[in-house]
Amino acid sequence: MVSPADTVAAQVHPQQIGVREFASYALVIDARSPHEFAQDHVPGAVNLPVVDDAEFAEVGIRHKTDQHSAYLVGVAYSLRNIADQIKPLISRYTPQDRFLVYCFRGGKRSRLWADNLRTIGFEVDVLSGGWKSYRRWVREGLDTLSRSFSYRVLCGPTGSGKTRLLHELRRQGQQVLELEELAHHRGSLLGDLPDDPQPTQKLFDSALLAEMRKLDPGRVVWVEAESKKIGNLQLPESLHEAMHGSPVVNIDAPMAERVKLWREDYPHFALDPQGMVRKLEPLKPLVGKETLSHWMALAADGRVDELFESVMVQHYDPCYRRSTRRSYGTRTEAKGMTLESLRSMGLAKAVRQLVAADCEIG
Repeated sequence: MVSPADTVAAQVHPQQIGVREFASYALVIDARSPHEFAQDHVPGAVNLPVVDDAEFAEVGIRHKTDQHSAYLVGVAYSLRNIADQIKPLISRYTPQDRFLVYCFRGGKRSRLWADNLRTIGFEVDVLSGGWKSYRRWVREGLDTLSRSFSYRVLCGPTGSGKTRLLHELRRQGQQVLELEELAHHRGSLLGDLPDDPQPTQKLFDSALLAEMRKLDPGRVVWVEAESKKIGNLQLPESLHEAMHGSPVVNIDAPMAERVKLWREDYPHFALDPQGMVRKLEPLKPLVGKETLSHWMALAADGRVDELFESVMVQHYDPCYRRSTRRSYGTRTEAKGMTLESLRSMGLAKAVRQLVAADCEIG
């Protein structure tokens, strides 16, 4: 009997682009320049560039006026770079290992690596169409998989513990899609993570598809309500639509717990409350000059707990109510849970109750 997971896996499998499962290779080599690799790459790939960024640019400039000269310089750079990288490579792998190599379109850079590795005796597959083919597969895969799962969407105001609840759901063996974790952002004006920049859109898409391919469509997937964008990153339209058509659970918590959570999750704002208020200045047309001045006064006096509460009550709570009502309608009022404590034991108990209630409904 074919399971739902097998059916979906067959729909979104690397064999659609002519290769095995990526994890089955001993090494996946991205032969493109470091700049291209940073923009996006196959999960788990290692960047072994045929030419570095400066060399790639030089070859490109030469190619516009003298193709022969460009190829001469490019091959010279390539042979030197491959020679530098191939000795440590050989020492870590055996002839029984199989490699996958790709470049931008599956052309010259891939062949340079593949030909040398095959000469040594390694089995090498080349991704036909290169990264361009892979990127098309990612976009199509996200559209397919986004519509393949049964979601349960956690709604609730900022600081109510939705993300912690997701993590506890995952710890207890439930399927979770943690979009903010993949996006490296907490999904609001204050959502930037210190020293942890967001990935590019393409790299986010790759990570999201890789995560979704691990999920079993025969089981529920828990996810946190999100707008169309998390920071600078766009959610796939099909995923956004699927979430908005799914059952929701409205989460809430006492204000004291929410303030405590903000202190723990945003320690940089607790240390620099004035910096936090400066980030909120774009809200002036929404909250008014007086409210913004009040927040700055609280920040200047170091009254952090009062500041956090005021920001939530005067901006985030009404804003969240409007957005969830617009996205999910009255369904956010149909089923709810108040988390009296956002500590480990309280979250563990809440998850057991949440899963049990969902099973009864299912």
